[in-house]
Amino acid sequence: MDERMLQQSGSAGNAVYQQLKQQIVNLDLPPGTTLSEKETSLTFQVSRTPVRESFVRLAQEGLVLVLPQRGTRVSLIDSDMVEEARFMREQLEKAVIRLACEAFPDDKLSAVESNLAEQQQAIQRHDGKRMFELDEAFHRILFEGCSKSGTWNVIQQMNAHLNRTRVLWLWTDPHWELLYEQHQDMFLAVKKRDADQAESIMQEHMRLSIANLPVLKARYPEYFK
Repeated sequence: MDERMLQQSGSAGNAVYQQLKQQIVNLDLPPGTTLSEKETSLTFQVSRTPVRESFVRLAQEGLVLVLPQRGTRVSLIDSDMVEEARFMREQLEKAVIRLACEAFPDDKLSAVESNLAEQQQAIQRHDGKRMFELDEAFHRILFEGCSKSGTWNVIQQMNAHLNRTRVLWLWTDPHWELLYEQHQDMFLAVKKRDADQAESIMQEHMRLSIANLPVLKARYPEYFK
């Protein structure tokens, strides 16, 4: 396992948990994938105890199913959890972008601008994984600029099912210009301190994931509950 990951997370259990969660959200471990304690411990070069701890934490977030006598597997995407996460995130994102229109630090505005430039590069490279990371970073910067990092961390606790559908959509539709344009328009609204415009764009932006859900379920029925 990467020593930097161990140092950042503070323990083998946290490091395994973080990496497994990232692999599940990025669909490197697709829904339905069987997970083995033994194989996972060998992959991460740790004992079975931190692997078991990670499976328990992931199960609490609904990302894996621990089945007695049948092992552990990555959970299917739950549409109800997708909708609930979208609902919670939409309310908080709209509130935060209104705060950003009242006051937003210059250094965070610069960070958003740099993020948008990187999004353009990711679009040109058709790099879906990087586009997802930049999408998340764009929203995280808004929360950080409004001193709401704790709220952002709470969102992450129930955001994984929603994020899997977002990653799946990036796979399905590589035309990401609308995503970028909405981010750009939100940035400009924050700069102009136009809270109503910023909130309206954010609402439309947050509802994209639900609008795309029927298409995803029809194309990847084996991934959904």
